[in-house]
This record gives sequence, structure tokens and C-alpha cells, in this order.
Amino acid sequence: MNEEIKRLRELLDKANTAYHTDDSPIMEDDEYDALARKLRELGEADDTVLQRVGAPAAFSPVAHDTPLLSLQDVFSEEELYGFCDRVESAVGEVTYCVEPKIDGLSVALRYREGTLTLAVTRGDGVTGEDVTHNAMVVGDIPKTIPDAPAVLTVRGEVYMSRKTFEALNQQRDSDGQTPFANPRNAAAGSFRQLDSAVAAGRGLSFLAFNIQAMEGRAFPDTHAETLELLKSWGFQANSYRLAVNRDAVIAEIRRIGEERRTFPYDTDGAVVKVDALTLRETLGATARAPRWAAAYKYPPERRETVVRDIRIQVGRTGVLTPRAEFDPVLLSGSTVQYATLHNREMIEKKDIRIGDTVRVQKAGEIIPEVVSVVKEKRPPDAVPFVFPNACPVCGSPVTVTEGEVAARCVAEDCPAQIVRRLIHFSSRDAMDIEGMGKETCEQLKNLPALDGLYRLTLDDLLSLDGFAQKSAENLLAAIEGSKSRGLARLLFGLGIRHVGQKAAATLARTFGSIEALVKASQDELTAASDIGPVIAESLRRYLDTDRAKALIAALSDAGVDMTAEIRKDTGGSLTFVVTGTLETMSRAEAEGRITEKGWKASGSVSKKTDYLVAGEKAGSKLDKAVALGVKVITEQEFIKMLQEHAVYAPA
Repeated sequence: MNEEIKRLRELLDKANTAYHTDDSPIMEDDEYDALARKLRELGEADDTVLQRVGAPAAFSPVAHDTPLLSLQDVFSEEELYGFCDRVESAVGEVTYCVEPKIDGLSVALRYREGTLTLAVTRGDGVTGEDVTHNAMVVGDIPKTIPDAPAVLTVRGEVYMSRKTFEALNQQRDSDGQTPFANPRNAAAGSFRQLDSAVAAGRGLSFLAFNIQAMEGRAFPDTHAETLELLKSWGFQANSYRLAVNRDAVIAEIRRIGEERRTFPYDTDGAVVKVDALTLRETLGATARAPRWAAAYKYPPERRETVVRDIRIQVGRTGVLTPRAEFDPVLLSGSTVQYATLHNREMIEKKDIRIGDTVRVQKAGEIIPEVVSVVKEKRPPDAVPFVFPNACPVCGSPVTVTEGEVAARCVAEDCPAQIVRRLIHFSSRDAMDIEGMGKETCEQLKNLPALDGLYRLTLDDLLSLDGFAQKSAENLLAAIEGSKSRGLARLLFGLGIRHVGQKAAATLARTFGSIEALVKASQDELTAASDIGPVIAESLRRYLDTDRAKALIAALSDAGVDMTAEIRKDTGGSLTFVVTGTLETMSRAEAEGRITEKGWKASGSVSKKTDYLVAGEKAGSKLDKAVALGVKVITEQEFIKMLQEHAVYAPA
């Protein structure tokens, strides 16, 4: 018995550290819950591993003014009835408040006289980490609150929407980085960064779900009223419904379960809370969790299917990514038959073989993933998958850089890499060459380098499938027009590892030309605003290669503009906020165009905002801008500013 308890403690302790500190889980939530329940069944309910609410502080430690407790989990409707029995036997009939359980990073925000002064992670529930610098760059977190109490502490979840998570993982995949396991870990890994520029660029959101403390104003009578109060202060507050008895609670739990895949954020359960705050005081709390609330955990939807093949895809940076192909299976509302296996290490760890029956689910309800192998169903002739030592496309050797898990094709002229590089180079955020779709890029895979685009002739295009005289002329015109996109777009389009859209814009406006960048030392690159050592080292390594030197020279000879207006950070830069749906560009593209000009793109409206760019269905940010007297401009006015460097004087 003692050995079993020791083993469970060690497993749970490792899982706690991986989940809360490293933001890299080593087991699924339901696996962790099963181990924790087993430890409790062995009489270890008070074990310190189970009492640990979150993670030990790694940044500057800050004590919470009110402990941030966890919630007791229930895994069935029977257990939920048991929770209601305990509540009602203690205080009689009650009204419950039922909310979706947001799967993010729990954070407490402190305000004094209506101004945000401190943001702290949950940590161990008593002491957390000071992450104020990152809270300041999350658009959904109000920095000031009108008519606020003298002291206010708000608790909520920093999360990453499913759409943002999917885009981030696609970018990490193409850059040869390990994708995040799920939106929760992506949010936590982004928010718990020393460099706030990382958090600012990740599209994080915040949802408030509780008022922890308040001075200078009386508390409302119910939890539902506190959520409405949070909304009036400008917070995105959690949605909720009231349930007058346990049967209504169950009905609401089922409704959320049916609808949760339509939510923009990830949910792993629903929270049931006693609505009356006075009854909460009567019920009290244990050392770990309140007695007036419970978290119902939905079982993950998993299906079994058979792996028919494991194919290797080659990305634009040469990274070899294995993909499992399996029998089609209906999962979370859609039919899937592929799942990325990320790298050799993952295949070996899970021992995935062709012919295996596997359990699959959707990470974050979005991306199909292989969870585990059903070993008892393994066919006798299944053999371990052998990861190739040569590129499956061009046959060149494959290498693994020390400290990385990604295997890469070393050939610069690998057709698969060329196609991916062409797609990226032609994309809207890079050189924006309309008509250069995937099929066209596939047909141009024999181009020796990107500069070959600028030597294409009308006859070259007419020889390709799908091109007639007019479409060929249009593409040639688009290629010619891309020459004037400027240095920032070019740098991003070159696909240099770690040099994303924001870094490219910063480098362009700081150095002004490709010649200045080529001459800059790594220290000079690092000295640029928001350019860290990883970006600087990667850029310097790229620029020093013979391939890069030849490509830059060829692009220059072709007439591609490699300059930008130098703009020094003087503290007087214009600040823009983009809200609503734009017609001609995405919000991310608009913010990229803003930073290209040396201006600042912010996620929240304040008195320091110079312009609000308002698209269709602009919401609370537009109302706040009007209230603060911030100049509101249309998308057309914004485009004119970009084209003419014009400035519309604030009213």
C-alpha cells in the first residue's frame, strides 16, 4: 500500500509541475483526475500533493489579499446531486448560478481608485506571481474603471480563443517549434513570460468570473449581481443562468455540454455556485476549496480508429512533420481522418504504429490528435515506425539540431520547401501576390529560388495548368506590384526562423534598409526594441549564409524595394486600436500595417489612444472611445493614412 501511495504522489507531483510551472502537460486531465481520486481512496485526501492548488511562484511572489481557492470536482450527475444534498442539508433550499468553466490561467487583478495596479497568478492559492506587465497588454483587461470602489480585486481567466490557438500552432509548426498542447497551455505559456511583447503578440483574452474583494462599496446580494456589476465596469464577464433546484442545475449542465463546442473559448466543464453571498459565508470552505461551489467535468469525447499510414510532410524551413492517416471517424461534430504527430519523439513516446487502433480526440475541441494506442488491439505484424534519415521528397540527409526535437531536410533546393516558401512569400501578410495560390506554387516548385518569380514570362505562365492570357497577365502584374511592398513585408516573406510580422516591422523601421541589416552585429540587432537574442541570432545566422547573400542580390537586381522609413522610438508614436470587422483586411493585418509605420497597435482604448479604427459591429471599444473623446476613423480613412502618411487631427 505504501509503495502505491508513493508512486501516485510522484506521478501527481510531476504532473503538477509540468502543468502549472512548465505549461507542458504530461498527461490528460482525466488521467490526472483518476490518479488523484485513487490517492484519495487510499485515505490520502489530505496529502500535500492534492492540497496544492496551483504552482509555486517563479516570478516576483505576491501574497493574495483573499485566497484564490480551487474547486471541488465532480464527474457525474450522481456526484453533482451529492454536492447539492450537502449544500441543502446545511442551509436549506437555494438558487444556484451555473456558468461555463473557462479553461485558462487564473489571475487576480487589483485596482486602487479605479486604476489597475497589480496582476497576480493563482500560484498556490496563497501566493502567486506578479504578471502586471503582461496584464497591461491584454485588451480585454480594463486598465481603468469609472466610478470604481477604492479597492477592488477581480478574479478571472486569461485564455486564448480557439481561432487564435489554431493560427498560433500553425505558425509554430511552420517555424519548426513544438506546438502547444491545448489553448490553456498556450495562454499560460504566453502570459507567464518575462517579455510582455510575447504576450502582446499572442492575442490573449480575459474573462472575469468573480469579485474577490471590494472596499468603499457594499457587495451586492448575489453572485449574478456581481457579474452584472463587472460588465458595467467594462469587463468581459462570464455568462450564466440561474437554476432554482438541482434538476434545473442538471438541465443547465446538459445544455452547456451540448453548446460548448460553439463557444469561442475552450471549456472543460461547468461551474455550479450558490448564488446568495450570505449563504456562501454560512457554508464556508475547506483549506483547498469552497463548500458552496463545484466544477462538473465533462468527459473528453474520444473515438477509436485504425491508423492506415504515417506520412511525412516537409515544411518551408525543412522540418519533417509526421501525420497519421486513419479511418474516418466522427469527432466533436466533424469527420476527421488525419492528425499531426508533430515529431519523431512523440511517435516513439506513444509507440504509434501503422495498423494500430488508437484513441483520438480534438485538442481544444479543434485539432485532431492521437491520445493513445489501444495496445490489446495491436495486430501481431505491426512494427515500430522508422523515422526517415533522408528527406522523403528530395532524398537529402535529415539532421536534428542540438537542443531541438525537429528533424530537418538540409537541402536548400528541396521542392517541398520551395513550394512552402513560395506560398509564404506570396501570402497576404508578406509580398501579397494575388493569384499565387497553392496549385500555382506547386507548379513552380522547380524555381531555384524566390527571385525566380521576378523572371517569369508570359510564356512561362501560359505553359502552366489553369492559365489563360488574361490570368497570366494579371499574375505578372501582381508580381511586378509586389516589388514595392517594402522591407518589412520582404523580411517576413523570406521566412527567416523566429522573424515574425512584428519583428520584421521593427527591424525595418529601425535599420531602414537591407544593407544596414546585413552590416549590423548581433548586439546591434538585439538593441532594437522588442528584438531579443533568439531573433537576433537567427537573423544574423541567416544573413551570413551564401544562399541569403545570393538571394538578396538577385532580388535587388530584380528591382525589389528593400528599404523602409527609419523611425526612432521617441515616445511620441501614434497609438491605434482596431475594433470590429474590416472589409479589406483582417485585424491582425491592420495591426501589422500600423507597426510597419512605426506606430503602436493596442488592444484596449484609453486616454492615450490617438485613433480607433472602427469596422462593422464595433462594440464596447467604440463606446469607450466616444466617451473618452478618442478620434474614431473609418477603414477608408485608415487606409488613406497608411497610403499618404496623413494624420487626422483628433477632435
